[in-house]
Amino acid sequence: MPSQNVDLIRTLFQSRLATLDHLLKLAQAHFGDDESFLQKRIAADMFPFGTQIAFTCNQPRNFALWCDDKPANNLDPDVTSKAQAYGHIANTKELLLGINTEDAKLSEMTRIYEGQSLYIELSGHAYVNEFLIPNFYFHMVTAYDILRMAGVPIGKRDYMMHLVPLIRKE
Repeated sequence: MPSQNVDLIRTLFQSRLATLDHLLKLAQAHFGDDESFLQKRIAADMFPFGTQIAFTCNQPRNFALWCDDKPANNLDPDVTSKAQAYGHIANTKELLLGINTEDAKLSEMTRIYEGQSLYIELSGHAYVNEFLIPNFYFHMVTAYDILRMAGVPIGKRDYMMHLVPLIRKE
């Protein structure tokens, strides 16, 4: 039986990771060889752009690992080079391609550990819809906002590029 829901989740993550890659390329074009933009942040108590890339990638990464019955394994949040940032995105997209599970996986219960013997227990559906996807978009939007604040000429079309192929003219 095809795993339509798992495939849809994978496709969503893949297309939005392409958007993250696009935003990184625009930042690179704007800042040139200067990699200090990876340390830009909106507020002193928020994580910088490079960390937002790692945190964005952690969501689909941990989805793929969960689908393979492996424990969550977050990326190093200290992203200090463009090569490292591009590598996180590419490796996450590759990990998503290896998903081979049935939709029944989404009915399984899972635990998200929040340190010091604290955890949240969710069904697979809730894990995806209430934890992974909201966290994914939170960090992706934060990355976008950091670039906007830093003067990178980006707009909604850059953020919503998954819809660009669907644009038609009357």
